[in-house]
Amino acid sequence: MKIKLLIATADFDYAEHLSGVLSEKYADAFEVTVCTSRDRLPGLLSGGKFEIALADPEFISSANSASLKLALTLEDENEQEFIGESGRDIKKICKYQRISAIVGNILEHYSQISGAIGGASPAVARITAVWSPSGGSGKTTVALAYSAYKAAQGKKATYLNMENFASTSAYFQGTGKSISKIFEKFESNIRMFLAAIRQTDAVSGISYFGEPENYEDMNILSADDIENLIAACAAETEELIVDLSTGCDDRVKKIFELSDTVLLVCDPFGASQAKLRQFINQHDVFGKIQSKVVWINNKGANMPRPDTDKSMRLPLVQSADPVSVFKALSNEKFDW
Repeated sequence: MKIKLLIATADFDYAEHLSGVLSEKYADAFEVTVCTSRDRLPGLLSGGKFEIALADPEFISSANSASLKLALTLEDENEQEFIGESGRDIKKICKYQRISAIVGNILEHYSQISGAIGGASPAVARITAVWSPSGGSGKTTVALAYSAYKAAQGKKATYLNMENFASTSAYFQGTGKSISKIFEKFESNIRMFLAAIRQTDAVSGISYFGEPENYEDMNILSADDIENLIAACAAETEELIVDLSTGCDDRVKKIFELSDTVLLVCDPFGASQAKLRQFINQHDVFGKIQSKVVWINNKGANMPRPDTDKSMRLPLVQSADPVSVFKALSNEKFDW
């Protein structure tokens, strides 16, 4: 359902530009109405037709905003929030910034008051988990290469890093708002909040989230939290690629369970291959996910795959730049 948004400002050119971009690029999120007259505003708001008003301060202060779920002021500068006539705080939006940032701010504020939409929503995306019991096997590079491959095919591909120590900032220049912000908001509309903080890399086309603010933020998540987070992400994309830590705790098992495909990554070195053999031969989890597994021999590895006919061999890319590596690998055909 679209959010009914009222843009109320005396700046006609600004209102025309903002409403035009929102109607063109965010038509699936907003139904936009523009008001450039303070005299008209009370009549528009009295009908209760709008959920959000984005308005000049003098517009909001001269109208009864009690019928709105959310009132936001357009501010030229970083001024203090003020109290509207309804007696509630009116949040501010910086007027002159990227429109994508304005949209993110609107959705972030709205998600906190619009009611919970959690993991019960049916998944839309195909979910791919990328895992290895061995650090340094190239798991993250494989996850990003696969994400970029899907994005190049025209799919809406979202990369979700669930590692305890994330490396997102090594691959994307714009880190944006941390995914940690969602961890305390599972009772709010987390799908909308994720949409607010999600970013898209202009070069690869991959959508992603800023890395956690600190290590402990990942540790507070339960398996139920993970399920809600995965479901919320999957409901807003076509391909969800989840980069996992090397352990195999309840949270990792939950992601295995939710996934359509599990990419098991190994490299040419003996330690990586020994750990994978131990996982296959001694861990009951492998038997549960075996039908989903795609065996990824990374960095030119040639380890015999277990009982699965789905496998892929990726070449060794000689580069110290992790971005160059995953972009080079994204040219491979991820077909199995």
